Amino acid sequence: MSEKLEEIAELVALALGDMVQSSKIAFGDLAISVNAIDIVKTLTKLRDVSTLDFDCFIDLCGVDYSNREQRFEVVYHLLSLSQNARIRIKVTTDEETSVPSVTEVFPAANWYERETFDMYGILFDGHPDLRRILTDYGFEGYPLRKDFPLSGFVEVRYDDAEKRIVYEPVKLLQDFRNFDFLSPWEGADYILPGDEKAEQEGKA
Repeated sequence: MSEKLEEIAELVALALGDMVQSSKIAFGDLAISVNAIDIVKTLTKLRDVSTLDFDCFIDLCGVDYSNREQRFEVVYHLLSLSQNARIRIKVTTDEETSVPSVTEVFPAANWYERETFDMYGILFDGHPDLRRILTDYGFEGYPLRKDFPLSGFVEVRYDDAEKRIVYEPVKLLQDFRNFDFLSPWEGADYILPGDEKAEQEGKA
């Protein structure tokens, strides 16, 4: 399989030329990185060049590396049925710079781009309907960013008196518990409810 992927890597390099910034075989797939402004041209060539034939759009997702200057990666996965191989394409961007939408090349990318926008706040230039798809209309922030608070910013409930959905600041009814398990074989440094009985039986 690695020989086949190496052959495909050579064909990809030939088809894309200088657009390929890096290329490697990882986790059983060929993975390449390109500049965000070249993503539409890249996917079009991967789809249309007959020796490649990556015509099946599998997935698009975001990744947040909050310590990088360009903190986000957008990762695309394509499948070539004729080659029986997959390819992973990565581009990087920041919070302000949009990535060109690939919905013109692969219409199936529509909802994936909306989900990536909803979860990470990554903007897709040229998307026909870029709005939230998983969270509520009044949702604040982007839940899969590394700096998003665990408790969120607001909580939602239905107010029976007002007969409508209301948004309120998060109110924690109890403190966060201290889960300090260092390994599957070590427990917490406090007695869990019910464990005090086992300790008493052990002493008897």
